[in-house]
Amino acid sequence: MAQDFKTIIATDCGSTTTKAILIDKVDGEYRLVSRGEAPTTVEAPAEDVTRGVINAVGEIEELTGRTFLKDDKVWVGRDGANGCDAYVGTSSAGGGLQMMVAGAVKKMTAESAERAALGAGAIVMDALSIDDGRLPHQRIERIRSKRPDMILLSGGTDGGTTKHPVEMAQIVSAADPKPRFGVGFKLPVIFAGNNKAQDEIERILGDRAALYITENIRPQLERENLGPARDKIHDLFLEHVMAQAPGYSKLMTWTSVPLMPTPGAVGLIMQLIAEREKIQIAGVDIGGATTDVFSVFRSDQEDPDSQTVFNRTVSANLGMSYSCFNVVAETGFENVVRWVPLDVDERDIRNRIRNKMIRPTTIPQTVEELMVEQAICREALRLAFVQHKMMAVGLKGVQQQRTIADAFEQDASGATLVNMMALNMIVGSGGVLSHAPRRCQSALMMMDGFYPEGFTELTVDSIFMMPQLGVLSTVHEQAALEVFNRDCLIRLGWCVAPRGVGKDGQPCMKVELRATGQNQTVDVAVGEIKLIPLGADQKAEITVTPTKAFDVGAGKGAHVTKQIGGGVVGLILDGRGRPFSLPTDRAERVKKLTAWNKALDIYPQ
Repeated sequence: MAQDFKTIIATDCGSTTTKAILIDKVDGEYRLVSRGEAPTTVEAPAEDVTRGVINAVGEIEELTGRTFLKDDKVWVGRDGANGCDAYVGTSSAGGGLQMMVAGAVKKMTAESAERAALGAGAIVMDALSIDDGRLPHQRIERIRSKRPDMILLSGGTDGGTTKHPVEMAQIVSAADPKPRFGVGFKLPVIFAGNNKAQDEIERILGDRAALYITENIRPQLERENLGPARDKIHDLFLEHVMAQAPGYSKLMTWTSVPLMPTPGAVGLIMQLIAEREKIQIAGVDIGGATTDVFSVFRSDQEDPDSQTVFNRTVSANLGMSYSCFNVVAETGFENVVRWVPLDVDERDIRNRIRNKMIRPTTIPQTVEELMVEQAICREALRLAFVQHKMMAVGLKGVQQQRTIADAFEQDASGATLVNMMALNMIVGSGGVLSHAPRRCQSALMMMDGFYPEGFTELTVDSIFMMPQLGVLSTVHEQAALEVFNRDCLIRLGWCVAPRGVGKDGQPCMKVELRATGQNQTVDVAVGEIKLIPLGADQKAEITVTPTKAFDVGAGKGAHVTKQIGGGVVGLILDGRGRPFSLPTDRAERVKKLTAWNKALDIYPQ
């Protein structure tokens, strides 16, 4: 039936705004036709999320002159140009899904439980474990004070000792936590631990909580099994959390497939793109209060056919409006101001940041204010990505064969899966990236936040429709992929950034570009950025030859030839070196920033 779909409505209920998109089959291809948005109505006076959905879809009706609402709901059932074949939706309204996780060992089962919850679209409020240094009464008080939507309890490998998972279950039972929504309802607790402990867990928590038992997330030390726990989290989110929020029970009867947490849907489309294009990908959604980072990397970089691993992290205190001062507090004021290419009063910059926190919905009105906001964005991206790399790791506790060469390695297992030289694409979304006044600004912010190495394509989500496309992919994969590639993803261009350090002004790399009607050779010096215009519809072959101190993927001094596409910005040659560092002298730093901004035409006069 899905193959016959011609018209699809998709909505995303955010914490402040509800977005609706209309997808139609045009000339045999699925395309974005229209978009509407309205304030989310989960709070007073409406206290009914469906009103915001109706208002957003109503805007599409006004723009297209077609009818998509009937009997005060989204009309599924097409009559000519009116109505739709399917209606799908996502939501993060009401604070999204907030969870606590617990495991036996902090760096093993508790970390696996955290990955399972994050991958399901949750915000992890805390991770408890037997070795977390807290006393039992402190863990009990933590659970009571946080009021999570649900708890994921893990611990132990199948057939092993039951002592630790039982101990954590007793702590949850003693806390007797109550859910955020739904008076009289029991808090959902998922047990995904040692199968030998299931009967004892049932005895301890059966009367205290709504207990659900699923497969162990860590059945063996060397194997992680996150899928069943993630699926159960999603099901319980709909049943226990969404159903209690104002208007959601009504909205659930409208949709063609179950509603999905917004971050979980974004993760789905990211995994789908990585799988279809056979690439390794990283993405970021930087919002007003939080920054989500997603990645899909191969578990073994030496084996191109190895299994891919999806990871998601939430930096709940890093954002561009409500949390902007948290970014400053965490990174330090000096790290923010170092990105501002002006010789200005630091007190003035501090005041601008405070004003943004006090009035979070304002947008920059001057170039100076824009520079400050984009400086905060760089640090938020950098900090969130550092946190992501710490979470996106191989399994800890796994025994590995080690050689004398590994003798001085402190922890060979648990190494990060994030390999910047192997990264093929970065996808940026969120207002500060998607709606930057100039696309080149988005490109440079991602370069300065992620520090890509080798060959990396930079892209942005045009209007943040990835959540809707993620849930749509569960109904109609072809439609989701076609709209993603044609209307959602804006290709900014490729960034070529050699790994290595050198002295400013010395040769860094030579780039030979061959394209239709465009053949040229460009030399790039250390500390320099150069831009080669290459349109979004152009293809080119480039050969990059780094000097002996630098590497673009084949070893120091070895050349690499690659087929690339263009973008709205072009081909960016980044000779600033990796690891990247800014000059400490203020005058020299301002000079460098000004030169880089001029090379990419970041702030035109």
